Amino acid sequence: MAKRVLLAAPRGYCAGVDRAVITVEKALELYGAPIYVRKQIVHNVHVVASLEAKGAIFVGETDEVPEGKTVVFSAHGVAPSVHEEAATRKLKTIDATCPLVTKVHHEVRRFAQEDAEILLIGHEGHEEVEGTAGEAVGQVRVIDGLDGARSVVPTPGKKLVWLSQTTLSVDETLSVVAILKERFPDIQDPPSDDICYATQNRQEAIKAISATADLVIVVGSQNSSNSVRLAEVALEYGAKASHLVDYAEEIQEHWLTDVETIGLTSGASVPEILVDDVLAWLAERGYGDVETVTAMQESLLFSLPAELRKDLKAAGQN
Repeated sequence: MAKRVLLAAPRGYCAGVDRAVITVEKALELYGAPIYVRKQIVHNVHVVASLEAKGAIFVGETDEVPEGKTVVFSAHGVAPSVHEEAATRKLKTIDATCPLVTKVHHEVRRFAQEDAEILLIGHEGHEEVEGTAGEAVGQVRVIDGLDGARSVVPTPGKKLVWLSQTTLSVDETLSVVAILKERFPDIQDPPSDDICYATQNRQEAIKAISATADLVIVVGSQNSSNSVRLAEVALEYGAKASHLVDYAEEIQEHWLTDVETIGLTSGASVPEILVDDVLAWLAERGYGDVETVTAMQESLLFSLPAELRKDLKAAGQN
């Protein structure tokens, strides 16, 4: 049996995640520990544990941060009410919201000013969705999946527009939009695609591999929306089996029974070291032949948050 691994590219860290993680690391270096972080900076257990070991303290809400201390807002974004609460508590804030999420926040504010009703396609309770919806309380309706699209009853006479969470499955979002457009032909599209480039690219990369894979392993955490989607997309595009793991040691030996070709990828919040660990684990079991399958190249970089750049400059650091 010719055992091999098809390694998806691109995979792992996107520009927004890279920016958020570096933001916390630089803040720890510049201001010293502890640095407080509201929610998980990104949805990955390894990244969170690594930053905790360096002195980051993760909290659920800003009221858990002592007055006057520094708090970093996660890559998923926050509602204006969170900024207001932080100001009330005299917290120094560093906003590590991904610029692509910030773009959707701008779109919500613009359409809200036009008195439109916004149908936000996304997962109820997800941090990004809560932050985005918080930009226009009362004017945003969350559409969670196909059933949500079929059952939503908009306010009569209101202009309708749809927007989306950035980390959804491209295919699922298009299916939801198709239902909305069939029900509400006048619904307006967003000015540009909301699903982030990294989510799309990682899904395209795993699609290219899945049809020939007996097994797909996705490295990522269960609370990472884009990682969960990758495992689902793999099955939809022909993989015989698909599993999501945080670490190599979570892989079950019996998954490899009669498996020749393994597809491997990682979510946008996953450091490459975790993929390397999986490759090493697989190599020990005869899967040392690794072929990288590249769907497209990525080169996007985001600058650090303005507040942090200013303080780094004042301290003589770049």
